[in-house]
Amino acid sequence: MRICVSACLLGERVKYNGGDNLVPDLAARLRGHDVVPVCPEVAGGLSVPRPPAELVDGRVRTRDGADVDAAFRAGVSACVAALDLDGAGLDLAILQSRSPSCGVNAIYDGSFSGRLIPGRGLFAAELARRGVRVVDIEDLDTAGL
Repeated sequence: MRICVSACLLGERVKYNGGDNLVPDLAARLRGHDVVPVCPEVAGGLSVPRPPAELVDGRVRTRDGADVDAAFRAGVSACVAALDLDGAGLDLAILQSRSPSCGVNAIYDGSFSGRLIPGRGLFAAELARRGVRVVDIEDLDTAGL
C-alpha cells in the first residue's frame, strides 16, 4: 500500500509550535508499506515555528487575524502534486487530528478557544474529494494496519 502520513506523526518537527505529534508505534505499523510523509503547511512555505492558524469563514487565519490562506492552499497543491495521485496513486492518508490542513473529523472552530466543530482541513478535504481514503490518527485502528 502507498500511504500518505502527516509528517508530524512520524516525529518530524513541523508543528506550528516547532514540535511534533509523534505516534511511537506508527512507524512499526507502517513497515512494509510505501510511506510518503507530508506537511502541507511547510510545503506552502510557512515557517517552523509559526503562529497558530484556524479556518475562519472558509479562510485560514492566524490568531492575530493575518490571512495565511494562500500559503495553506499552495501547500495543499504542492502535496497533491508530489503524491502523483494520477500516476503512482495513493491507497490511504493518515492525518493529524484537528489541523486546519489535515483534520479529518473535526477542526477548531476559528475562535482560537480550543472549541472543535465537525469538519475537515483543506488537505484532508482535497484528498477525500479525489477519492483517497483519509483516516484521522485517532481512528488508526480502523485503517486496517
